[in-house]
Amino acid sequence: MNGMNRKDIHVGLRVFIVLKQDQRSGKLTEGIVRNILTKSPTHPHGIKVRLESGAVGRVKEIGD
Repeated sequence: MNGMNRKDIHVGLRVFIVLKQDQRSGKLTEGIVRNILTKSPTHPHGIKVRLESGAVGRVKEIGD
């Protein structure tokens, strides 16, 4: 599953996000969703979330 659909993402879900500063390299950061920041139902670059660590980025992969 990718992170383009808001309905697939919920608080407490383990996800892999790309941080703003890592967009060029594509480095992923793993964490647990604390807040969903994107209001629209879909986004072509991934739904923006805040992790429990405080990191903010767009969801690229949904974990197990």
